[in-house]
Amino acid sequence: MEVSVIRSSSQAKISKTELGCRDLRFCFGKSNDKNKIFSRKPNSVCFDSQISRFRKAGLRFTLKAVHSDPILESKSPATSKSLDRLRLFVGLPLDAVSDGNSVNHARAIGAGLKALKLLGVEGVELPVWWGVVENEMGKYDWSGYLAVAEMVQKAGLKLHVSLCFHASSQPRIPLPKWVTKIGESQSSIFFADRSGQHYQQCLSLAVDDLAVLDGKTPVQVYQGFCESFKSTFSPFMGSTITGISMGLGPDGELRYPSHHKPAKSGTITGVGEFQCYDTNMLNLLKQYAEANGNPLWGLGGPHDAPTYDQAPNSNSFFKDHGGSWESPYGDFFLSWYSSELVSHGNRLLSLVSSIFGDTEVNVYGKVPLMHSWYKTRAHPSELTAGFYNTASRNGYEAVAEMFARNSCKIILPGMDLSDEHQPHDALSSPESLLAQIRTTCNKHRVEVAGQNLASGAPGGLEQIKKNMLGENPIDLFTYQRMGAHFFSPEHFPSFTEFVRSLSQPELHPDDLPSDEAEATESVQTSSDPNIHLQTA
Repeated sequence: MEVSVIRSSSQAKISKTELGCRDLRFCFGKSNDKNKIFSRKPNSVCFDSQISRFRKAGLRFTLKAVHSDPILESKSPATSKSLDRLRLFVGLPLDAVSDGNSVNHARAIGAGLKALKLLGVEGVELPVWWGVVENEMGKYDWSGYLAVAEMVQKAGLKLHVSLCFHASSQPRIPLPKWVTKIGESQSSIFFADRSGQHYQQCLSLAVDDLAVLDGKTPVQVYQGFCESFKSTFSPFMGSTITGISMGLGPDGELRYPSHHKPAKSGTITGVGEFQCYDTNMLNLLKQYAEANGNPLWGLGGPHDAPTYDQAPNSNSFFKDHGGSWESPYGDFFLSWYSSELVSHGNRLLSLVSSIFGDTEVNVYGKVPLMHSWYKTRAHPSELTAGFYNTASRNGYEAVAEMFARNSCKIILPGMDLSDEHQPHDALSSPESLLAQIRTTCNKHRVEVAGQNLASGAPGGLEQIKKNMLGENPIDLFTYQRMGAHFFSPEHFPSFTEFVRSLSQPELHPDDLPSDEAEATESVQTSSDPNIHLQTA
């Protein structure tokens, strides 16, 4: 298997006959501990018995750039579709730093950083977990994350930091222990659904300004966390650290946890459930109803809405024709529900913007791509997640305005998804929803960054490139995520070709040289002809 590997830091102009060989090897099959590799878990760094099949086979995976096709220089840059503006990052494993604040398998991550640098990737994204750093209220331990930042700096890469104020199920990274303890006696700090089930992986947005955390509000606690981060990582700000994402809810996204569990592969996602039944959300709803002269509407959420895994037509609220969502009550409830989400996003983005406003880093927030049922009139998956977006109403106007007001950029995941690979019965359209949000952001002059949802989506890399080359270009794309699958023979060659293709402008036929043998070719090479990297 041969694919070209490029390196952005060293360029040379040579003729085709001078192209040499450059090796980048990931070796599988060594039996000693020094050469262990990533596990097969997609989002974590740990060792796993599943990799033994590589060891038994003694498999060695080699990427070679041997007499690769030339990268021609364009004589007319104006006619080329270059991606020079795009910055490509790769996400580090979710548990790169986990409980105990140590770097998980630093040698493996170090080897991965070197490989990404050789490919010409600009940087990596690092999840920074509230539950890892602040084990005691107001006491922060950044040691593990400082070690990773130093590794990234040493590798010559940039760093985008995601501040995670939520928990993770896989790999398991909980909220701070002291927060969990408070939640055991005050469950109302968490979201609740109609059955009273609480979602305990992030705090309810209704407590943002309530002193529920040992006399402090969550916003005050988030502020202390961000200020400590800024002070601790000041030597890296603007040089190594170029971007910061503020966690806004479940999985870091601006949304309600309308789906407590991810959908199983190959199954159709239900509409989800409204998350407005914890005590504090109900208090806000009651106040809103009384202020609007309809106190009876403030007693709870819609009684005729489906449950998590049900289809829109299983009850009357989301029916395309005659559904309660189009009634005066439906408009009342959905307006309140979505406005509370936007207000929450505004509180957190204004906070992080004020803290990092005097630095050279860009501030981001993530908005989800709730694309299931988009082809219905009601768009129920978006409504339960907090976006009042229907066939007749653009629910992302208020979101984009809020981001613009805080001078923040939007991260949109799902840029690897295409309509043709969605279950037909789900009436899904990730491409249409993505286009709608991007158009709305462009209208409000909000810059968009992109992410994929999962490596290995059918046609995912081509779909990503298609989105990069759209009418509204993106300035940053983060590919998720480094791990065993990322460096596997099934995936890494394709990713290498993808990265390589981003550096090659598509030329108009008139711009091609008449005599290819005399053409000067710009290729990117490594200074060492025999580089060997092991994911150890």
